[in-house]
Amino acid sequence: MKNNARNFHSLSQLVLSAGPLKTTTAVKHSKTTHFEIEILDAHTRKQICIVDKVTQTSTIHDVKQKFHKACPKWYPSRIGLQLEYGGPYLRDYITVQSVAASSIITLYFTDLGQQVGWTTVFLAEYSGPLLIYLLFYLRSSYIYDVKESTRWPRHPVVHLAFFCHCIHYIRLLLETLFVHKVSTGHSPMKNLIKGCAFYWGFTSWMAYYINHPRYTPPSFGNRQVIVSAINFLFCEAGNHFINTVLAHPNHTGSNACFPSPNYNPFTWLFFLVSCPNYTYEIGSWISFTVMTQTLPVGIFTILMTIQMSLWARKKHKIYRKKFNSYVHRKSAIIPLIL
Repeated sequence: MKNNARNFHSLSQLVLSAGPLKTTTAVKHSKTTHFEIEILDAHTRKQICIVDKVTQTSTIHDVKQKFHKACPKWYPSRIGLQLEYGGPYLRDYITVQSVAASSIITLYFTDLGQQVGWTTVFLAEYSGPLLIYLLFYLRSSYIYDVKESTRWPRHPVVHLAFFCHCIHYIRLLLETLFVHKVSTGHSPMKNLIKGCAFYWGFTSWMAYYINHPRYTPPSFGNRQVIVSAINFLFCEAGNHFINTVLAHPNHTGSNACFPSPNYNPFTWLFFLVSCPNYTYEIGSWISFTVMTQTLPVGIFTILMTIQMSLWARKKHKIYRKKFNSYVHRKSAIIPLIL
C-alpha cells in the first residue's frame, strides 16, 4: 500500500509539473478559387482555347500572357478581349474576379493588328515635321527653280518662321522623352500611319508655301510679325510649364489630385480652364498663322483647334466626375466660352 501511495504521489507531481494541457489548434487550409476562361473568336464564335487555373488576383494582362503561350502567333499587345461581343475591350489592369459571374468565364477575342508603343508614335509624328521643314528651308534650290530662288531674296519672316517651327517640334520631342509619362500601352499601326500622314503632309504643304521664292510677307509688315512671334514664344513657354505640372501634379508625386497652379505665372491659366496645355497649343498655332499669313497654316490651325477641343471636353468630363469641386466653374479649353 505504501508503495502504491508513493507511486501515485510521484505520478501526481509529474502531472502537476507538466502544466495545463495545450489544445492543438486546427490548421486552416485556405481555399483559392480558380477560374476557367473560355476564349472564343469574336467573329466566328468558335472556341480558340481554354485558359485554366486562373486565380482571383490574376488580371486580364495575365490572361493574355497565358493566351499567348497557348497561341504564340498572337502577342499580348495585339490581343483584344471583350466580356460580350461588341462591348468595350477589357483593360489590362482589371482583375478576373471583377468580371467573373461564375467559375467559368467566356471572353471574346479580337486581333487588334500590329501594335506600336505610344512613345514610338509621338516620336515619329514629331520628328517628321522637323526634318521635312529643314529640307524645304535648307535645300530650297532642289525643290524650287534655281534661277527663281536666287532672284528673290528671302524675307526675314521666313527665317523667323523656320526658327519658331523648329522650336515647337523640338520642344515636343524633348517633352516626349523627358517630361511626359507616356502610357505603357500600345497603339494600332494604322493610327501611326494616319498621324504621320496628317503631320507630315501638312508640314510639307506649309513649308512649301512659306519657303517659296515668291512668298509675300504679312499685310501689316514687321509689326504683325513681331507681335505674333512674341505671342508664339509665350504660348510655347506656357505649354511647357503646364506639361511639367501635369507630369508632377504635386510634391508627393500622386496623380490622385487635380493639377493646380503654382508660383509660375504660366500655370495660372488653371484657374480658368481645366486643359490649359491645349489652350497654349492653339495659341501657338494661331500666332504662327498670323505671323506667316498663309492658307495651309490656317487650315491646319482650324483642324487642330477642333481636335483639341474634342480632347479637352472629354478630359473635362472626366475631371468633373473625379474633382467636381475644382472644375465645376471652369471651362474646358477656352475661358468662359468652351
